[in-house]
Amino acid sequence: MHVLTSLWGAGHAAYLVGGGVRDALLGKTVTDWDVATDALPERLLELFPGGGYDNRFGTVRVPSADMELEVTTFRRDHQYADHRRPDSVTFTTSLDEDLARRDFTVNAIAWSRDGLADPTGGLADLSAGVLRAVGEPQVRFDEDALRLLRAARLAAQLDFEIEPSTLAAMSTTAATVQHVSSERIGEELRKILRASPPSRALQILADTGVLRFALPELDAQRGIAQDKAPGMDLWAHCLAATDAAAQLAPANPRLRLAALVHDIGKPGTLADGHFIGHDTEGARLAELLLGRLAFPRREVEAVADLVRYHMFSYEPRWSGAAVRRFIRRVGRNLVDELLDLRAADNIGSGLPAKAGHLDELRTRVASELAAGAPLTLLELALRGDDLTAALDLAPGPVVGDLLEHLLQWVLDDPARNERAALIAEARMELERSSAG
Repeated sequence: MHVLTSLWGAGHAAYLVGGGVRDALLGKTVTDWDVATDALPERLLELFPGGGYDNRFGTVRVPSADMELEVTTFRRDHQYADHRRPDSVTFTTSLDEDLARRDFTVNAIAWSRDGLADPTGGLADLSAGVLRAVGEPQVRFDEDALRLLRAARLAAQLDFEIEPSTLAAMSTTAATVQHVSSERIGEELRKILRASPPSRALQILADTGVLRFALPELDAQRGIAQDKAPGMDLWAHCLAATDAAAQLAPANPRLRLAALVHDIGKPGTLADGHFIGHDTEGARLAELLLGRLAFPRREVEAVADLVRYHMFSYEPRWSGAAVRRFIRRVGRNLVDELLDLRAADNIGSGLPAKAGHLDELRTRVASELAAGAPLTLLELALRGDDLTAALDLAPGPVVGDLLEHLLQWVLDDPARNERAALIAEARMELERSSAG
């Protein structure tokens, strides 16, 4: 690595540190390397003139062939007044002091050409599968509340057990997660949902009380009884559905997110043991939650729609027109995902994935999509301008109503989607409206 060789050649101490070293020791693929050195930032900019300097932490970002490396001067941190970032940093020449300020022992292992440096016992914890805070756990979490979320995520990603005093400190400091920005909570939630299974990290957050302060809308599902699998409350059901989504569609993290929030509307709609309207309320709450967490707008809208429509009920007696209307309501781009969400919901309820004739509906949906039946106004064989010209109409609501009527008429029989037939039907609909 040219950064290390350049620093060593200039007479400086330099080490690979952090998660990259941890993952390399675990035999995992490393995509992100961090370097720690005794070279001061000014010297780093001399050695790497193309680097970008972050003066808050003494970090210089150095472009490399296939990644951007962060090179940081050894430092001590001082006072974390906002429970997120040190108020000030002091540079040091001591690697041990630099490693002592890090979050977990498995992230406080350093490598150089002389071998591994491990002053906090990270190698032993790595071998034992233990996640342990460096030094005093409560101090580490109180310094940076984001570490509460990272602890749960890393335990799930690495399949490690959280050391008891570290786990206890998570409960003690849980409320400090309120100092973490919603955007950073959203970033951690994305990473948590990529873990296998995602429920492991989420349950740790729930058990330690962190969930209540970080994601209260999800925490509200705990303890809500429902008629699902025996002994399973609403929270356990949603976790089971989320894990099922991860298994059904490993390459689709959005499905896991939708499964996690699909019943988010139930706590607020519970009355006499029923959750009437929880799908509509859930879509509203999902949109608010994911918007607050700074998820992309398109993803927010897609998840909200999946929540809104997840309570559909299919019957084999549905006509072809009914299947086409179902696809139109959900959207061509979301219908397969909605069927996957229902399968995950089924599994989370202790049912077979295919319950509710799901496979039959999936086959019928695929057949309609393959046939290319028109499902939207844009797919009609005419436009509003065609109607205004052919029927001597002024642009306005009447034209919009006619187009919607024509789409419904075509959904009944896609063969009707021919310009002359559509104009004739529109003329007849106008006459019917006038007569009525």
